[in-house]
Amino acid sequence: MALFDAEDRFHKTRHESLAPNPTLGSHLDAMVPNWMREEVSTGTSIMAVEFNGGVVIGADSRTTTGAYIANRVTDKLTRITDNIYCCRSGSAADTQAIADIVAYHLNFYEMETGEPAGVRVGANIFREMCYNYRDSLSAGIICAGWDRRAGGQVFTIPLGGMLVRQPVAIGGSGSSYVYGYVDSNYKPGMNEEQTIQFVTNTLSLAISRDGSSGGVIRIGIITKDGIKRKVITGDDIPKFFEG
Repeated sequence: MALFDAEDRFHKTRHESLAPNPTLGSHLDAMVPNWMREEVSTGTSIMAVEFNGGVVIGADSRTTTGAYIANRVTDKLTRITDNIYCCRSGSAADTQAIADIVAYHLNFYEMETGEPAGVRVGANIFREMCYNYRDSLSAGIICAGWDRRAGGQVFTIPLGGMLVRQPVAIGGSGSSYVYGYVDSNYKPGMNEEQTIQFVTNTLSLAISRDGSSGGVIRIGIITKDGIKRKVITGDDIPKFFEG
C-alpha cells in the first residue's frame, strides 16, 4: 500500500493547489500581476544521446512564470537513482513531483530485489504516472541512464504518457528549432567527447532561438561508473550565426 500512498497524496495535492482560495478577496486578486498567475514552467530545451559506453544528458537552466524569468540557473537534470536520471520539461511542480515519486518506487524496488533498477523499469514507471494523470499533468520527460543489461539507454515520455526508446531524444519548447540540426549531425557510434560536443552545440542553438530557454548548459555523462557533471557558462557556450 505504501507504494500507492505517494501517488494518492500527489493527486490530492495537485487538485487542492488548483482549487480557488475562498479567503482571498477580489480586491487582492486585482493587485496580483498577470505573470504571477501563470504556472511555473521549465520552458526548456532538454536532450539525451546514447554513445558507446553510456549516455549524455543536457539541459538549459531557465525557468519561467509567463514572461517572467523566475530562475536563471535551475537544474533540470534530476537524479532518480545513481545510474538513472531524468530531464524535465513542462510544469516545474508536476515534473518535480513525478520525479520524486519514481525515485520513491525505485528505492523500494532496489531494496526488494537487492540489485540496481534497470533504466527501462524507471522509464515504465514514468510512463505509468504520465499516462494515469495525463489530463491534469503538464510534463515531458526524458529518462536516461546505464544498466548492466543493456548499457546506455534513452527513453522519451512526452505529454500523454507514450514511451519510446530512441538513440537521441530532444524535448521542450526549444526542441522545435533544432530538429534539423540533430537530424543532419547525429551519427551512430559517436564516442563520449563527440557526444558531449553534439549535445552542447544543439542546446546552444536552441537557447539562441527560444525565448523560454536560456542560462547555462548543464551536461551529465552517465556510464557504469556513475555520473560526471559539468556546467557550460557564459563565453564557453558555443556561438553560431544569428541573422
